[in-house]
Amino acid sequence: MEEVRFAVEGPGPLELSGGKEVSAVLVRPPLEGSRGKPKWMLVLGHGAGAGMHHPFMGALAEELARVGVATLRYQFPYMEERRKVPDKPAALMAAVAAAVRAATKAAPDLPLLAGGKSMGGRMTSQAAAEGLLPGVRGLVFFGFPLHPPNRSPEKRAGTKRAEHLAKVTVPMLFLQGTRDELADLKLLKPVCKKLGKRATLHVIETADHSFHVLRKSGRSDEEVLRELAETTAEWAEGV
Repeated sequence: MEEVRFAVEGPGPLELSGGKEVSAVLVRPPLEGSRGKPKWMLVLGHGAGAGMHHPFMGALAEELARVGVATLRYQFPYMEERRKVPDKPAALMAAVAAAVRAATKAAPDLPLLAGGKSMGGRMTSQAAAEGLLPGVRGLVFFGFPLHPPNRSPEKRAGTKRAEHLAKVTVPMLFLQGTRDELADLKLLKPVCKKLGKRATLHVIETADHSFHVLRKSGRSDEEVLRELAETTAEWAEGV
């Protein structure tokens, strides 16, 4: 594991002093128990409420490394500065683009994927839709946040958060739990179907938005993390 820093330049407050630096962590195989040399580099953005040091992010990076996927996970500027409210979308997309450039510099020998947990994945997809991520071959969403949480079925009806996906030209992998309160599968499945061959939906039974599963499933959170990593690596082979 290697800690790195990179500059983020963009609109609004990010223009101060020519851009602000944010932290990132590079995890590159081989780790103990890994399958050898890395085959891919995944640029991994965190969710809205927890940064790159959240246990889920760290554990996911380690599982990905074991299946040959290196990761560069990074902080969005608001999280770096310990602010609670996320930056505006333009600033978040600027951070994604900067992280992709940093990953390219760190591992020029590896093909690039990009994505993230919840908001990190959605902002990555918006950056891709705007053409800000040249060289990225595919997007991976660890819980795509299709709508706000805890809404009644009637209030979930809109899928506005997914409209920009039509402009994404690279393959996309959606990793979703059946109990995810931010993505009703009855709404997400038609979205993926409309995207055609670009979209692959992998469903984790009884998992919530944090990928915790019910005890009755007979599975542990560690087993679910392994499934997320292995599914990502298998999907990447076909990108």
